[in-house]
Amino acid sequence: MRDYLLTLCVTAAVTYLLTGPVRKFAIATGAMPEIRARDVHREPTPRLGGIAMFFGLCTGLLVADHLQNLSSVFELSNEPRALLSGAALIWLIGVLDDKFELDALIKLGAQMISAGVMVAQGLTILWLPIPGVGVVSLTPGQGTLLTVALVVVTINAVNFVDGLDGLAAGMVCIAAAAFFLYAYRLWYGYTIEAAAPATLFTAILMGMCLGFLPHNMHPARIFMGDSGSMLIGLILAASAISITGQVDPDALKIFEGSTRQATHAALPVFIPLVLPLTIIAIPMADLVLAIVRRTWKGQSPFAADRGHLHHRLLEIGHSHSRAVLIMYFWSALIAFGTLAYSVHSASMWIVLGITVLSAIGLVLLLLPRFTPRAPRWAQAVVPPRYRRRKPAPVPEVAASVEVDEGADVAEERVPVPAGLHGATAIGNRGRFSDRRKAGTPS
Repeated sequence: MRDYLLTLCVTAAVTYLLTGPVRKFAIATGAMPEIRARDVHREPTPRLGGIAMFFGLCTGLLVADHLQNLSSVFELSNEPRALLSGAALIWLIGVLDDKFELDALIKLGAQMISAGVMVAQGLTILWLPIPGVGVVSLTPGQGTLLTVALVVVTINAVNFVDGLDGLAAGMVCIAAAAFFLYAYRLWYGYTIEAAAPATLFTAILMGMCLGFLPHNMHPARIFMGDSGSMLIGLILAASAISITGQVDPDALKIFEGSTRQATHAALPVFIPLVLPLTIIAIPMADLVLAIVRRTWKGQSPFAADRGHLHHRLLEIGHSHSRAVLIMYFWSALIAFGTLAYSVHSASMWIVLGITVLSAIGLVLLLLPRFTPRAPRWAQAVVPPRYRRRKPAPVPEVAASVEVDEGADVAEERVPVPAGLHGATAIGNRGRFSDRRKAGTPS
């Protein structure tokens, strides 16, 4: 465990220290896209944060290779090299996309090729433990298709959820932490060597996310971009692929009997294999709702709008930071609840605890709708959010018009509606207006 913690800390430190220089590099190269109508940030923010995360990955693998207790992972398995090859390819495509905005089909093809590179080096699903059936061996073609599908779905799920400052990195870190505990339990508790690469991958993934989060929390100074979101999505998928199909039910010694009975008895232990997919639960629900919403309005299912889950959290009154923390809460509840059930599947306290926490999450989700207002005599002692608001003065409808002498065009100043702020402002922003010096020709 100390070696894993050392690898995690070194990865986090390298990622954190490199993010600042990478931010300056992104600004110098112009990797700062214009603000779109559906964006929630106010200032143009540089991308390319995935560069620091990739070098954090390389450093973590290098440190682990020189540690006595972890060097055996590189000697007995080719999976770390397979991961690094696929990660380098997907990271390079992400860097190009952050700078030049590549076509979606090109990125999809790169994701499939990256998965194919890992499959060619042995990082693939060999068999699946199915309850009631036993261990089902997959043909090379079936294993390749299933591996590529898992990689592509996980990468796009992480990319899809990257809509608020710190959201994607935090949710992936939560999923990686739960999966690390699960893989370490299989490796150390059951002495299954096949779980060692997944344990290392998740430790490094946590370090990458923790090192990048201080720069990415609201207000974000840099975004990870596709170079970061696709990278951490690939590592998350590789962790599941590394351990899925490598665990023999008989090796767990949970149930003495046939392979089919052992597989059925070990079902709670296999449930955390879907932990990397728990991050897909929220964005997949968002995706389905978006398709229904846009189709109902007669729009294209791929049309961009401001109706995603994080947009709705902002609209009902949550601040940017609180919306991110709420989504953190639900991700942690799903991931660690699944992990707890795998350890004590027969305990009703686990189910009761998950139910109670889910109710608390619903209350927190709807809290702005039920914010109490203090009576008038207690206005001076309660926090400002519980005070009764004074009615705002009605702004004048007529816009003032100023005409400079010698100018050909009159500049109109339209009053800004009250209530707009950084999280809800929509439309054109005056900060990009032309700032010519007085007397210069237009």
